[in-house]
Amino acid sequence: MTSSKATSVVDRLIVTDWMPADVSRLEEVPLEVLRQRESKWLDMLNNWDKWMAKKHKKIRLRCQKGIPPSLRGRAWQYLSGSKVKLEQNISKFDELDLLPGEPKWLDVIERDLHRQFPFHEMFVSRGGYGQQDLFRVLKAYTLYRPEEGYCQAQAPIAAVLLMHMPAEQAFWCLVQICEKYLPGYYSEKLEAIQLDGEILFSLLHRVSPVAHKHLSKQKIDPILYMTEWFMCAFSRTLPWSSVLRVWDMFFCEGVKIIFRVGLVLLKHTLGSSEKLKSCQGQYETMERLRTLNPKIMQETLLVQEIIELPVTERHIEREHLIQLKKWKETHGELQYKSPPRLHGAKAISEAEPHSHQALGSRPSIILPTDALVPSKGNKNKLQKEKKQDKGKDSPGNGLIPKENGTPASPEPQTLLKHPEASPHHQSKESLTSRESEDTYL
Repeated sequence: MTSSKATSVVDRLIVTDWMPADVSRLEEVPLEVLRQRESKWLDMLNNWDKWMAKKHKKIRLRCQKGIPPSLRGRAWQYLSGSKVKLEQNISKFDELDLLPGEPKWLDVIERDLHRQFPFHEMFVSRGGYGQQDLFRVLKAYTLYRPEEGYCQAQAPIAAVLLMHMPAEQAFWCLVQICEKYLPGYYSEKLEAIQLDGEILFSLLHRVSPVAHKHLSKQKIDPILYMTEWFMCAFSRTLPWSSVLRVWDMFFCEGVKIIFRVGLVLLKHTLGSSEKLKSCQGQYETMERLRTLNPKIMQETLLVQEIIELPVTERHIEREHLIQLKKWKETHGELQYKSPPRLHGAKAISEAEPHSHQALGSRPSIILPTDALVPSKGNKNKLQKEKKQDKGKDSPGNGLIPKENGTPASPEPQTLLKHPEASPHHQSKESLTSRESEDTYL
């Protein structure tokens, strides 16, 4: 499918007013269980680096169980790395917020505001605080990434984020989704989403050969049914309770969760001869995919299927290389060079190690060893050693004797941690450190 056709497909899918037909209630969790989960999550968030470094599997399991609603917004920021991103770019959002913005994008964004969750209290009124914040976030992104601008599929993503966090935090979370989780999805030519459509279709052959054969026979291009699913991260497809559970896992494990959801829906909709009796033609098949059975989207059933589906990052990356090669043979080189996709919180954390402080405690001021103030207990001992070493050059006092007996410069490790940094620089670094406020930063 050409890029222009792909763009028109997105326009048709995204512009319609939407609210889930089956907004099921959130799964009832006993209050005692919920409080226990909150306590565990608070412990993780307050010691995030340690958990991410040593107990990532436990984080994944807890995301699969569902993040407590009271901590969901905060957890999404930690998982996505957007909290670190914000701290690295203090006041950046405020600067973008004050800029006027590109008129061509502002007009499109304005027209889309009332279409996002129109029955939600945040977005129900024109000019209300929800729509105002949505406008601010989307406008800021067009200024932050002018080469991408605005894509209509970003609006529901930003709206879901705003339901869980303030505008500035939602902006940086959106940045992480666009740059780390789904890079290239919202670029003008939509090449990345087309590639992922082919990856999904190829993986479907492994998961449900019956559904794969039927879609091949009907010549239904993947982009016709998966574009809105993937670009909106199922926020416009699933019941609300299922959306939240999917996003919990998505922020932790990455795009493989989006692939798994799509594969589960296709398997349960078109995966048997019995199911195919009512969708013999192309039109009937597309209608079935547009109006999915609520039973297969139910929170508990869907989450269990997602967890059990054996599709990994390795499968996705292997298929990506295959489809990329095919793309180059038929379309040439990709016009938009997107950054590499990172598969979830662990990959994002490891890709930006400089953004995390050391896990162990460290002193605020680092001094040369000969400047250390002795404790009372060691005072006499040090004085005795000083008398013994008087007039001698000893390695113990930080000096290395040369061959001719003259003292050399102090050992590097006895000076500041960074040789090129001055003591004033070190003091400034420690004063601006926010380590005491949050272990994640």
